[in-house]
Amino acid sequence: MIEPTLALQTAIRTALVGNSAVTALVPADHIRAGSTRPDKLPCIMMSDGNTTLHGHDYTAQRTAWIYLDLHIWTLDDGQDAAKEIAGAVTAALEKPMTIDGGDCDHFRVTASRFPRDPTPGYGHGVLSVEALIRWII
Repeated sequence: MIEPTLALQTAIRTALVGNSAVTALVPADHIRAGSTRPDKLPCIMMSDGNTTLHGHDYTAQRTAWIYLDLHIWTLDDGQDAAKEIAGAVTAALEKPMTIDGGDCDHFRVTASRFPRDPTPGYGHGVLSVEALIRWII
């Protein structure tokens, strides 16, 4: 594993793209990592996230807590559409997370927020997630 945040983003995207309830609301190619308001809507964008390294043991096993936000963007359908997508995303992520090159011992959606965008046509939601990842170097 190169970096645990990237591994978690990949695992989340795989879970969302593989869920028909999510892809019925957001096209698979609109689910990605990024940091600015997207140009293709509706969209789910994963933030860069934060990694808190937890150290290692005698076997070269590493552990880290990962925290990141999933931003949900809609246009013309407003906050209700963002909330509907957030519900589908939360349901899709309520299962064990599979991480390439490591193990995910803990994963959950910890919060949801729906801030108003200054442009009235946009809907915006934010889901925060946390995960505890283990891997061997």
